[in-house]
Amino acid sequence: MIMKSSITLGIMGEIPDSECAKTYLASVEEQFKGSTKIYASTLIMKMLTTKYDGKSGVREHIMTMNDMAAKLKGMDMEISEGFLVHFIMTSLPMEYGPFKINYITVQELGRVTI
Repeated sequence: MIMKSSITLGIMGEIPDSECAKTYLASVEEQFKGSTKIYASTLIMKMLTTKYDGKSGVREHIMTMNDMAAKLKGMDMEISEGFLVHFIMTSLPMEYGPFKINYITVQELGRVTI
């Protein structure tokens, strides 16, 4: 009863009733595993579709993308740095073409590490 009273109604409705605390906690854990997979999928789709809007700063946009990657890493779905850079570069509009070319050139010369 104490555990049930501390869980929000939206979540409680998805967890089957159980008289045993251990069984109830196992059901709660199973519910959150499913939620984590959905959240990870949502983050990946957001990373794929996010484009720089030109309203906020480029740094803020890059930090947002990096934050999404860090959240995925916390769910054991790590994205490599190179792949993250690719996501970020492709999310920038055409007017950032010189920036992209400069980054690629400097990286090929071995002067930059991420």
